[in-house]
Formats: sequence, C-alpha cells, structure tokens
Amino acid sequence: MSQNELNLRPLEVIVDGDNVERAIKILKRQVAHEGVYKELKRRRFYEKPSVKRKRKQREAERRRRKERRRAMRARNRRKR
Repeated sequence: MSQNELNLRPLEVIVDGDNVERAIKILKRQVAHEGVYKELKRRRFYEKPSVKRKRKQREAERRRRKERRRAMRARNRRKR
C-alpha cells in the first residue's frame, strides 16, 4: 500500500436546512479535489505495467516542475 492509500477518509458534507443542491455541489467539488474522478477514469481499463511506469514518470516530472515554479516565485518575492 502506498502512503496515499493510507490517508483515505470518507468525504462528508453537512446539509444546512433544505439546501441539498448546494451540498451536492460542495460534494462534487470535494470529489474532484481528491482526484476521485481521475482515479475512476484511470481504472476503467487495464493499464500495462510499462504504460503505468511512463505515466507515473510524467506525473512526477510535472510535480517537480510545479514545485520549481513555486520555489522561483517565492525566491523572486523575497528579493523585492
């Protein structure tokens, strides 16, 4: 099991009064933020190990680039 799988927790939304539509909207936002939609799409079909490895490498590189951009922005803000 990976670290991400250990942190699973149920998504909860409290319904205030009769405002069910708002609660559904909030739940959809939480599900999207947690990456459930992406996970469902990914698991819909079998993924060969080589394809899975390449996908994970692409995702890791994307995270590294994002982190570098954040670090550069923070560094530039400190210089001002």
